[in-house]
Amino acid sequence: MQLSQYISNLLYRYECVVVPGFGAFLTHKIPASIHQPSNTFYPPKKRLSFNGQLQSNDGVLANHIAESEQISYENAIDKITKQVVSLEQRLKKDETVILPNIGELKRTKKGQLLFEPYYSINYLTESFGLSPFVSPEISKFSDNKAPIVLASRKQKTQVLFKYAAVAVLMLGLGGFFGSNAYLKQIEQQNILAQQNANIALDNKIQEATFVLSNPLPAVTLELERSFGSFHIVAGAFRVEANSERKLRQLKRLGFNARKIGQNRYGLHQVVYESFRTRPEAERALYTIKRTQDAAAWLLIKEVL
Repeated sequence: MQLSQYISNLLYRYECVVVPGFGAFLTHKIPASIHQPSNTFYPPKKRLSFNGQLQSNDGVLANHIAESEQISYENAIDKITKQVVSLEQRLKKDETVILPNIGELKRTKKGQLLFEPYYSINYLTESFGLSPFVSPEISKFSDNKAPIVLASRKQKTQVLFKYAAVAVLMLGLGGFFGSNAYLKQIEQQNILAQQNANIALDNKIQEATFVLSNPLPAVTLELERSFGSFHIVAGAFRVEANSERKLRQLKRLGFNARKIGQNRYGLHQVVYESFRTRPEAERALYTIKRTQDAAAWLLIKEVL
């Protein structure tokens, strides 16, 4: 049993995954950030940490293993216990325990447990498909050009004020003589619009009366969903042609792949398969991560 694989799957959905008798892996959401020296923008993400004091079983990991492997809850607990014993033995031998997609654990000479997380995987599903990018540096105007720009703006402002004063005077005179004619024109247009609205309303009433007097028999259609709500995501692409290429590749491999539309960032999502229940989706996800792509993940979403 690959304990790290189950922990990794749960970190996408939970902020705390407890390994009974060993410790807890925690996620902390951090906002997007900018590294000013390199002009690099980083998307929001979840930062991993480990707390060896949280060892009480909350049932999340055991239930997940029991559903994935179709075994009883008690058997899942036994498997976790054996994995914990194996981890402790390796740590006592001063070995560095590597947990794929999570991080590395090792003990210091004083017996303290150190955890070094991997930063290659972002467990924040909202940021899926986003990656850091470098923005070109924005240069500033030098001080010796500032007086020239300010002087030019001052001259333009004075000219604009002159034209504005003349325009206000002309508008005031014109408004005084033309206001009465303008109001009469508006009143005539309002009367005409009201008449047109009354005619349109009468036509609608006649149409509605005709339909009500000749009712059609009601037809009830029952449409069955052909796909479930649990999707194993293969990738999200900004260019739609790339998503089509990925879709053809997965179908050649024998998957019931399909596109499920765009996510909130406008990326075209392609999935290996979709399932109706969580257990069968998680079993398929485990196989796909092991044989196809370790970065595949489970998306829970209603898609028509």
